[in-house]
Amino acid sequence: MNEVDTSYTRRLVDSELEQRLAYAGAVIVEGPKACGKTSTAERHSRSIFRADLDFLTDSAIAAWPELILEGKTPRLIDEWQSVPEIWNRVRRAVDDRKAFGQFILTGSAQPRDDAMRHSGAGRISRLRMYTLSTFESGHSTGSVSMAALLKGETISTGKCSQTFDDLVDSVVTGGWPANLQASVSTTMRRVRDYLVEAARIDVAQPDSTSRGKDPRKVGAVIQSLARGVGSSMSLSTIREDLSQVSVDISERTVESYLDALQRAMLIEFVPAWTVHLRSRARLRTKPKHYFADPSLAAAALKASPKHLRDDLRLLGLLFENLVMRDLLVYAQHNDATISFYRDNNGLEVDAIVEQHDGAWIAIEIKLGANAVDDAAATLQRFVGKVDTDRKGEPAALVVITGNGYHYPRTDGVSVVPFGVLGP
Repeated sequence: MNEVDTSYTRRLVDSELEQRLAYAGAVIVEGPKACGKTSTAERHSRSIFRADLDFLTDSAIAAWPELILEGKTPRLIDEWQSVPEIWNRVRRAVDDRKAFGQFILTGSAQPRDDAMRHSGAGRISRLRMYTLSTFESGHSTGSVSMAALLKGETISTGKCSQTFDDLVDSVVTGGWPANLQASVSTTMRRVRDYLVEAARIDVAQPDSTSRGKDPRKVGAVIQSLARGVGSSMSLSTIREDLSQVSVDISERTVESYLDALQRAMLIEFVPAWTVHLRSRARLRTKPKHYFADPSLAAAALKASPKHLRDDLRLLGLLFENLVMRDLLVYAQHNDATISFYRDNNGLEVDAIVEQHDGAWIAIEIKLGANAVDDAAATLQRFVGKVDTDRKGEPAALVVITGNGYHYPRTDGVSVVPFGVLGP
């Protein structure tokens, strides 16, 4: 194995990668740039090829595949999407070797589907990686775990030690591993630079199927998405929002920018939950969007800690993005998926966490503890609409708050401050 980096912060995804290497020939670790993919993959590999540091064409790889494939296994191929032909070579090698744990591929961009590229089904497993969750960065005690909630266990009572200022700092700094020891002001500058470069290079540059994009308009679309974070924005809504700041853009162009942002893994779309209802309400199915890290939305809006303390509505939106980032990390660790509920009567629940064995919990996200009663009532109304004869009863109903106390309410709803939530 490679020499262990003592400064490395162990991630939940470490154990997930170990599990997948035990049953798949290759594992693709995908996530936004700087989320820590390479550092994590290096700890589980025995040899490395860095595709982004060597100029290779598809024809060169076809003529000399050993350059990439030969080495101690698991062999890490970093930024594999730089030369998409690598996919076919890895797939063929996995077929030929008939062994598990041969390759780890890391990538910070998803190449477009290529009809000439064979499927990796049954051979290659995909693993999504996010920025550090609050539990992983040491800012949450994790004393209330998602695993326990999914089992229907009663939560403990106590007080969260995280302060309001701690929470605001978490929103603007995010979970970037390289920034763990940096000051808030330094981290904010780094995130702003990251976002500018991502818009200019990762999103705006042309690929084989599209023309280059205007970095100014890319930045404007990112700002629009930040203003509407946690909502289901249509193409026409984004276009209309941009027209208010004198940015003229077509819906088709907006769609291409959204596709590029998603391929760069800067934004995450959360799908609507499909479930049988007792009522005649119609489900809304358009997905909601969040940023890969809340600090990206804060940077796009130039939101400082002072700005957020003075604008609690905006802080609430970005807090929801922060919580959703952690929920995505914890759900994946518990073999679960995340969705949300909204019907045509205006009833909405922020997150549904559902395991593959059918266990599920419903979550409302509220910054202030003064909103807990309303959130609990919303969850109770929601359960009354779900056909639990088919779906089963929820293992837990949860209100996640910014800080304060954690405790089980008499109506069965659990109140969980963000600073105690864990996997």
